[in-house]
Amino acid sequence: MVLKKKPTDPWPLITGEYEVGNPESPVAVCTCGSHLKASELFAAGAGLVGPCKTENIGIEKMTANLVSNPNIRYLIITGMEVKGHITGQAVEAFLKDGIDKEGKIVGATGAIPFIQNLNEESIERIKTQVQPIMMIDTEDMGAIKAKIQELVSKDPGALDVEPMRIEISRGGEEEEDHGPRPLAAEVVEIRDRIRMEQFAVTVDGLLNKLQAGIYAGKMEGLALGMTIVLILFGLILRIAPKGGI
Repeated sequence: MVLKKKPTDPWPLITGEYEVGNPESPVAVCTCGSHLKASELFAAGAGLVGPCKTENIGIEKMTANLVSNPNIRYLIITGMEVKGHITGQAVEAFLKDGIDKEGKIVGATGAIPFIQNLNEESIERIKTQVQPIMMIDTEDMGAIKAKIQELVSKDPGALDVEPMRIEISRGGEEEEDHGPRPLAAEVVEIRDRIRMEQFAVTVDGLLNKLQAGIYAGKMEGLALGMTIVLILFGLILRIAPKGGI
């Protein structure tokens, strides 16, 4: 019988779009940008299932929920990758290499992969406790369930530590021990630039559609005009005397 630990009360700590199964399961499933049928994954043995769409606060909340339950030893990273955020790749990089001195996830390629609300102890805990299992861009329920069953059969037991409680508030106030820190000014500036770039891309797309519509309208008008001219010319030829006009 492998070791099992009682998670925090309540568990999970942080509210979100996830669904909860058996808290003694060693497997959690991160579905990135997809929403998969959790009931089927729970039947296969998963303990926690849900999306993670951002490479910063999303990863922080997921970390809080995982380290508060030492029974979870594997994290399947599956579902469709989130464009721009590249969350699945960021989760894998975070679990393997953590963050640098600036709070950036080492090796992450997403837009803003900065961790601001986790301290060194909580990051080391998640890296020690949870092994990432990459199945990114997969929505094949058969393959995912098979992987869950395989991992459950290899359950190493709970990490022999007490559950870690991380409080992440939305107010931006410092919390005791593992609480959040305000976003650095550089991160806020980067986020604003990203939003401006996204707006510019949207505007360019609308302009391109408008120009394409105008061009298409011109071509349709030209074709219609030529058709009318040809019809009139044919009528004139029919009406005119055989000897000529």
